[in-house]
Amino acid sequence: MLGMVKNSLLSTVEAWPYRLLSKGEKDQVSYEERACEGGKFAAVELVGKPFDEASKEGAVKLLKYVGGSNDKGVGMGMTAPVSITAFPAEDGSFQRKVKVSLRIPSEFQANPPCPTDESIKIEEKEGMTIYSTQFGGYAKEADYVSYAAKLKAALGSDAAYRKDFYLCNGYDPPMKPYGRRNEVWFVKE
Repeated sequence: MLGMVKNSLLSTVEAWPYRLLSKGEKDQVSYEERACEGGKFAAVELVGKPFDEASKEGAVKLLKYVGGSNDKGVGMGMTAPVSITAFPAEDGSFQRKVKVSLRIPSEFQANPPCPTDESIKIEEKEGMTIYSTQFGGYAKEADYVSYAAKLKAALGSDAAYRKDFYLCNGYDPPMKPYGRRNEVWFVKE
């Protein structure tokens, strides 16, 4: 636990590498198109719990893993964002299923330590192109749903992206009260 706290407070945070392709704005909604690198990710799937509860539980599991709860007992350092795959229901709210993911730091990409928590899986993800919009505060399900609707409206019908899920991303530790960064990502088809 101490490793997890030290890791999130004192270490530098490595960002998920991406290349900015374009920027846009419509109806006061700014968005970006980015090409994100692939790589290895630690991921945990949670089913049957509300989004906010499940995403917090998943994030804590992943923080423990990168903080040293792994077969090598090594603190790897934090990466950002913590990415939560949400599956929208027909009414726009989320189904009771999320997948919380964290990109494994570059230093450990070739040979990531094995998690001691069996619910955490190491996955290889392909690079992807995303549409992203950013907002501040402590993000909850209602915020992500709201900003996803704004991004959808701003992109209009011309943009082709996955409709069966989208990514809810948080960049900051819970103890950071100001200047928080959250993003909604739609994965381009």
